[in-house]
Amino acid sequence: MNGTTGTMGTTDHTTGRGVVVVGAGPTGLLLAGDLAAAGVPVTLVEKRPRGISNLSRAMVVHARTLEQLDARGVADELVARGEPLGRLRLFDRLSLDLENLPSRFRYVLVLPQYEVERVLERRAVDAGVRFAYETELVGLTQDADGVTLEIRGPGGESSTLGAAYAVGADGLRSGVRQAVGLPFPGRSVIRSLVLADVKLAKPPQTLLAVNGVGDAFAFIAPFSDGYHRVIGWNRARNVPDSEPLDLTEVKEIVRAALGQDFGMHDARWMSRFHSDERQAPAYRAGRVFLAGDAAHVHSPAGGQGMNTGLQDAANLSWKLIAAVNGRAPRGLLDSYQSERHPVGKMVLRTSGGLVRLAMAKRPWTLAARAALAAGVAHLRPLRARAVGQITGIGVAYAAPRGAHRLAGRRVPDVALKEGRLYEALREGRFVLVAPEGVEVPTGRAVAAHWTSGRRTTLLVRPDGYVAWAAEDARAEAVAAALGEWGID
Repeated sequence: MNGTTGTMGTTDHTTGRGVVVVGAGPTGLLLAGDLAAAGVPVTLVEKRPRGISNLSRAMVVHARTLEQLDARGVADELVARGEPLGRLRLFDRLSLDLENLPSRFRYVLVLPQYEVERVLERRAVDAGVRFAYETELVGLTQDADGVTLEIRGPGGESSTLGAAYAVGADGLRSGVRQAVGLPFPGRSVIRSLVLADVKLAKPPQTLLAVNGVGDAFAFIAPFSDGYHRVIGWNRARNVPDSEPLDLTEVKEIVRAALGQDFGMHDARWMSRFHSDERQAPAYRAGRVFLAGDAAHVHSPAGGQGMNTGLQDAANLSWKLIAAVNGRAPRGLLDSYQSERHPVGKMVLRTSGGLVRLAMAKRPWTLAARAALAAGVAHLRPLRARAVGQITGIGVAYAAPRGAHRLAGRRVPDVALKEGRLYEALREGRFVLVAPEGVEVPTGRAVAAHWTSGRRTTLLVRPDGYVAWAAEDARAEAVAAALGEWGID
């Protein structure tokens, strides 16, 4: 089977260096592409037939995700396909100005998930990922040496895949998560959300239209083909997902929330769904990892779902590469849990809070919403925190006691003597940034220098966070840091 698709034989053992990724959504595609680009054998297992669906729900790409995509050389292509929006409106009177973000991408990009998947799938194919479409995971076992996955192919034939590690990026009903016995505690927080892709006789004046009023909430965003995605909720109509949905009901919800229905017509797809808040207590079980919706799901408020999953993948991929190549420092794989689980918890809290405030009805919740809107508008620290959480720019990871103050922090796309930092990160390796004129040993890191007179030496992880830093560092201290991270 080559880099596109095919049918497994009765037994197919990926080499002991390999990784099997289950789930070919954005999270699985980015992760598999990273691994394959680094020379790790990867098989990507997906239940769906080959092809990109336009029925996915995610509609925005945040700044930190765009930075991760920039480090893979695909951000500019996606920006050209989408619509940048410099202000993110969350509900009436609460909006976030993104034009001062400390990022190359000072906006939220309105772009359907399927466009992101299309680019990431092409990248994965080009990197040599082996795809197994219409293939379902039916069992998984592991021991100290590796993982064995039992799969069923499109013709019903059974086979096995052996690998060093496996990753479940297979969504809310993750078969990988169930196979390793990890619970998924939580609850449904919004029932009977409606979703419709429609044409509008008179589109909203703003690129994204969103508001919650009393018992109704609605969100409208454009596709590039003349259709718009509508998501709505009527608190008073709590019916099963299987209940039939017609355009009249969608129009009523939108009119209640946004004041008009914009002449919507010609719906090509309508459905009901519910929104859960759930998180696995552990993202790792031995040699098996969870990422994206398999690890955490939450409300669509703030558009953080796909973005959080892509950032999970960016955090995990380089760590798996180091482990497969036998160069992972002690505890590196465990750091995926310690770094990403708190982020998932924060996203659950943030998105859930936004939904509750958007649907505020009681006097005290309306007062809380008004206070938050006023605080974000007038208090710079609160505004910066809100923007940082939703865009991902503010995410930082804990550093060891005594580490430099920059350790664990995101590095912006600084200008270097050799070019932009995120261009240097496209090699998928650590980047060592040293003061100009200082020659230091780089090992397997990419060498770079400040364009300014800054005296900080910075070791940047492949995911754009600081691994180590020091002021006026001696060559032996740099060499020691490289050795500690397995890149001497």
